[in-house]
Amino acid sequence: MFKENLIHLRKIKQMTQEDVAEIAGVSRQAVAKWESGETIPDLEKCRLLAEAFEVSLDDLANFEPEENLGLEVPPKGKHLFGMVTVGDKGQIVIPAKARKLFDISAGDQLVVLGDETQGLAILKAKHFLSLADAVRKMNKQ
Repeated sequence: MFKENLIHLRKIKQMTQEDVAEIAGVSRQAVAKWESGETIPDLEKCRLLAEAFEVSLDDLANFEPEENLGLEVPPKGKHLFGMVTVGDKGQIVIPAKARKLFDISAGDQLVVLGDETQGLAILKAKHFLSLADAVRKMNKQ
């Protein structure tokens, strides 16, 4: 997992092994060993790499594309929770991992926003209404 993610992220960022070595404070040969799976970096070097690649430390070490529709490591804070099926009345089931991460429980109200070019967004109603109130207050000033 780690070595594949490192190779992919390095290529996406159009970096050489030397570039990665400089970030981590090691030799190019050390990076080559990480990419071959011969060794792995210590936690501090992993943290530096995750920061440079703008991904979470967990995703750098553990992300598996097969479990995420074949897609590669997402940027930090971005998630792919899987696909859902729209029911006869337009209902969807929000995946459990998403409900847990965003603290969504039965009975919560959600706001569905749409942009014809970018798609849909779902927000907790209380957060959306707080934002709308703040915008209204700013416009009155």
